Amino acid sequence: MILVTTPTGQIGSQVLDSLLDAGDAAGDVRVIVRDPARLPPHVRDRVETVTGSHADPEVTAKACAGVDRVFWLVPPAPTADSVDGHFRAFTRPLVDAIRTGGVERVVAVSTLGRGVARDAGQISASLAMDDVVRATGVHHRALCPPYLMENLLHQVAAIRGSGVLAMATYGDRVLRTCATRDVGATAARLLLDGSWTGQDDVPVVGPDALTPEDMARVVAEVLGRPVRFQRLDAAEYAAALRRHGASEDWARALTDLATATAEQGFYGSTAPSSPDTAPTSFRSWCERVLRPAVLNAGG
Repeated sequence: MILVTTPTGQIGSQVLDSLLDAGDAAGDVRVIVRDPARLPPHVRDRVETVTGSHADPEVTAKACAGVDRVFWLVPPAPTADSVDGHFRAFTRPLVDAIRTGGVERVVAVSTLGRGVARDAGQISASLAMDDVVRATGVHHRALCPPYLMENLLHQVAAIRGSGVLAMATYGDRVLRTCATRDVGATAARLLLDGSWTGQDDVPVVGPDALTPEDMARVVAEVLGRPVRFQRLDAAEYAAALRRHGASEDWARALTDLATATAEQGFYGSTAPSSPDTAPTSFRSWCERVLRPAVLNAGG
């Protein structure tokens, strides 16, 4: 049996859809979900549901009973008082379930930067989570994307209204990207394959080597309207995060993350693309996802 966490999230929902599309090859599928009503009707009737949060040890223990493969993703929590505490809260229940149950393989969403990232906020916390899970000896694959294209959806209003693509990084340095659909598809392939063993990272890096200024030009071409890149300094970025409801620690950590990716280079040009796991180009993503989102934002 396969267990899927965050089944209504951007990545988890795509993992779940891919597994259900695989039919009998996937076998039985179970999900942990806070609100089962948020599952689409065509999904709800085809999966077992355990209601609750996978940060709850009892919920995770119940959900892992009889499960041999797990898709694990720590959901963001901008209001969390502590980023490290948030990741620890979602790691302990999985570790306990592995040690006491029959979980053999874990496919987790992680990040590029292992062995390089320092003081990198949520990136550092995610990599530390991998280490704790791997210490159990479970077969483990960490999916390692760089900057997710879907992060730009938070800027739909600004792109439409003022033609600005704002990021807390340098405009003239390559920023590798990845679409969540590729992360989800790679996760599903690994979950359907019961032959792999050991512990390893799986890079999920898109085909482009674009700078944020290049990205703004692509967005402008796809939308047919002017779009320019604007760099936010650390203070501006942290202030914007707090205005949108982030806690002090979450805003600090995201600012540290942005600084680390800009200065330490692990999301940069030295990260090779991985066409087998991340074929989606930035332009095709803009055409398929960003353009409809911007157009629909106009009512």
